[in-house]
Amino acid sequence: MSKHIPEKASPKVDAFIENAKSWQKEYESLRRIALDSPLSEHLKWGKPCYSLDGKNVFLMHGFKDYCALLFMKGALLEDPDGILVAQTENTQSARQIRFTSSRQIEKMAPALKSYINQAIQVEKSGLTVDFKKTEDFNVPEEFQKKMKEDPELKSAFEALTPGRQRGYLLHFSAAKQSSTRTSRVEKCRQKILDGKGLNDR
Repeated sequence: MSKHIPEKASPKVDAFIENAKSWQKEYESLRRIALDSPLSEHLKWGKPCYSLDGKNVFLMHGFKDYCALLFMKGALLEDPDGILVAQTENTQSARQIRFTSSRQIEKMAPALKSYINQAIQVEKSGLTVDFKKTEDFNVPEEFQKKMKEDPELKSAFEALTPGRQRGYLLHFSAAKQSSTRTSRVEKCRQKILDGKGLNDR
């Protein structure tokens, strides 16, 4: 790791990078760029995260094929270099910039600093992403049919928080075959009746 680490660096992020099994050099490069900004460094959700007055601006995370900066309000950023990516087609707010080498990161450093500064200005301005409402999401026919047959399921689903409702609708809609959508609805029935979200235990 770099011998000169700013005082605002988090010891927990030190440990994260030291113990990283992949993308260690890339994390070091991204961290140097991140710490050159006025943001505070923390470890949140097990990832190095950078915040402004307690509000998360971006984090670093790694996958099998790439590591990335994930901007929380990336959808609001201008993208002159065409490098912002939505992690999935259903991602509404966050956007990634992906990397496969530390050399690539060093080469992109001026652009990355520009995107970070832009993200800081977005956070300072108080801008928020205009999320799709639950009623704007597609409700698969299989789920509509099941709720007609099962009033208890319908009532339980309507009692869920909007975020939990959206999670189920996206999960059901993501299946390409009708039989798979039906199976997913049946498997999730008890969780919905229990008032739980898709990923709740």
